[in-house]
Amino acid sequence: MAYSSRYQPETLDRAAVDAAPGPRVLEFGTNWCGHCRAAQPLIQAALADHPDLEHLKVEDGKGRPLGRSFRVKLWPTLIFLRDGQEVARLVRPGDQTEIDEALARITA
Repeated sequence: MAYSSRYQPETLDRAAVDAAPGPRVLEFGTNWCGHCRAAQPLIQAALADHPDLEHLKVEDGKGRPLGRSFRVKLWPTLIFLRDGQEVARLVRPGDQTEIDEALARITA
């Protein structure tokens, strides 16, 4: 699945996320957010080495249950999951190295 270019409306609930096997990255934000847009080159470059990793961009906002269940407050927020468990979290990443390190924690 690899890198997703646009945030999509919520299609998952927390139970489905918690039950999903293997590694996955949830990215919360919006298509119009300046911080989200600025982080995209870093995220895309980091995910380029993981073409089989599931990357879901979830459109977030007030009252959106999935983002609230993860206590997302700032965008973009990346949640790195393995077998439905949060292993790492990055808020407004500013360095590809920190994304690479978080990816290593779920793909090792």
